[in-house]
Amino acid sequence: MTKDFDISNYLDSKEIIAEYLSQVLQDGDMDELLNAIGYIAKAKGMTEISKDTGLGRESLYKTFAKGSKPKFETVLKVLNSLGIKLQAVA
Repeated sequence: MTKDFDISNYLDSKEIIAEYLSQVLQDGDMDELLNAIGYIAKAKGMTEISKDTGLGRESLYKTFAKGSKPKFETVLKVLNSLGIKLQAVA
């Protein structure tokens, strides 16, 4: 039996996470971006993210589930917890 690939097992450094997010952002697919943030949160640990953000673990899993439409405020809380800063570049 083969094991399903789980990218969160490989998101173990700030550099890898930054490169992963950069690639996803280049593609411009919002669903893929939300999936990527979910994978990064899983790599850090949903319990820790839950404590940092005040959001329940189950709520976090639902937030980044396929087809979800989370509030921007929720996504920002998770990004802040992950130490990821958004920056506008012109």
